[in-house]
Amino acid sequence: MKRGFYTIMLAQFFSSLADNAVFVVAVQLLKSQGAPAWQPAALVPMFALFYVVLAPFVGAFADARPKGQVMFISNAIKVVGCLLMITSVHPLLAYAVIGLGAAAYSPAKYGILTELLPTSQLVRANGWIEGLTISSIILGVLLGGQLIGPVVSGWLLQPDQPWVALGIDTAPKAAVSLLVFVYALAAIFNTRIPRTGEPLQPWRVLEHTGKHAGQRAGYGRSIWLLVLDFKRCNKALWNDPLGQISLATTSLFWGVSGNLRYIVLAWSSVALGYSISQASALVGVVAIGTAVGAIVASVKVNLTQAPKVIPLGIAMGVLVIFMNTITHVQVAVPFLILLGGLGGFMVVPMNALLQHRGHALMGAGRSIAVQNFNEQLCILALGLAYSQATQWGMSAFGAIAAFGILVAGIMWLIWKWYQRNLKEDGDVIEALLLETNDDAMP
Repeated sequence: MKRGFYTIMLAQFFSSLADNAVFVVAVQLLKSQGAPAWQPAALVPMFALFYVVLAPFVGAFADARPKGQVMFISNAIKVVGCLLMITSVHPLLAYAVIGLGAAAYSPAKYGILTELLPTSQLVRANGWIEGLTISSIILGVLLGGQLIGPVVSGWLLQPDQPWVALGIDTAPKAAVSLLVFVYALAAIFNTRIPRTGEPLQPWRVLEHTGKHAGQRAGYGRSIWLLVLDFKRCNKALWNDPLGQISLATTSLFWGVSGNLRYIVLAWSSVALGYSISQASALVGVVAIGTAVGAIVASVKVNLTQAPKVIPLGIAMGVLVIFMNTITHVQVAVPFLILLGGLGGFMVVPMNALLQHRGHALMGAGRSIAVQNFNEQLCILALGLAYSQATQWGMSAFGAIAAFGILVAGIMWLIWKWYQRNLKEDGDVIEALLLETNDDAMP
C-alpha cells in the first residue's frame, strides 16, 4: 500500500471514532431532556438527511478540490455541529449538522482510494478501511458509553474542569465538548493527506447525451445542471448489470445496519435490562464481528467473486429474527459477532465492486455520492418508518422481526435479479468481471 493510504486510515479512524461516540451521547442527551421515545430513534434518519439532500453536489465538490482538503472542511462542519449540541439548539438539529459534515466527507474518503490505488488493491484497501472504520465504531460506542457513565462523567463535571466554568453542567454536553478535540485530531491528519495527481474536475457537468449534452464550463455552477448530472450518474449505475446489483446490496445492508445501531440499544434495554452506557458495548460487539468478516473478505475474495457473497445477506436476515429469542448476554455476544461477521464478509467485496464500476462510469467522487445517496436514502426511509412505528407503540422485538424479514426477503430478490442478469447479459457481465482482472495486471 502507498504511504498516503495509512494517513487516510488514521484520519478516517478518528473522524469515525467521534461520529459514533457522539451518537451514543446524543441518545443520552435526548433521554436526559425527557424527549419522547421517537426522538432518539429519529437520530439515525436525521444523520442521513443531508446525504440524501446534498447528494447531487457533494460528489462534484469532492472531485473539484483535493480530497484531503474536502475531508478537512467536513471535519470542521462536524465541530460546528458539536458546538451547536452544547448550546440550546435541539440535539436532532445539531446532529443533522454533524451528518452534513459526514455527507461531504464520504465521497472524498472513498473516492481517494480509486485515485491512489490500482484496482487490484481495491478489495484489500476496502477491507482495511472498513475494518478500521468498524474498529472505530467499537471504540467509539464504548467511548461514548464511558463518557456518559458515572465514573468518567463524575470526573468531567468536577468544578475544576474548564467546561464547567463555561456552563456545561451535564454529562452528555461535557462529553460532546471532549469529542470536539477528537474531530480536531482527525482534521490534523487530513492536512497530511497527499495529492494523488488525479486531475481535478471543476464544478461542471460531465459530457453526456440528451438535451444538455456538451454543456460544461460556464454552466458549471448551475444547480439544475448538477442535479441533472447526478441523475444521469445515478441512472448509469442502476442500468449497469453489475453496478445495479452491488448498489442494491450495499444500500439495503447499510440501510438496515444504520438503524440496527439504535435498535440494538433499544433491544438490549428490554431484553437484558441494560442502560445506554452498558448497551453501547453490544453495538461494539456487532462491529467486532463485522471487522473480522471485512478483513477475512479482503484476503479471501477478489472482485470477480464478489456477486457470490449475496446469499450471505439472506442468512444475515434470518439471523436477525432470532435475536428475539436471546435473553442472556452470554448467548448475545457470540450471536452478535456472527451476525456482524456475515455482514462484513458480504459488504466489503460488493462495496469494492461498486466503487470499481462507479469509477469506470463517472469518476470517483460522483460515484461515491450516488452510492451514499442510495444507501442513506434507505437509512432515512427505514429510520423514519421505525421512528413512526415507535411513536405508534411498536416494540424493539417487533422492529427486529420486521427488519430480519425485510433483509432476507429483499436479499433473496437481489440474488434472483443477479441470476436473471446472468441469463440475459452473461457475456457482458463476464467481460466486466474479466476487466477487473485486466486492471489488476501490471
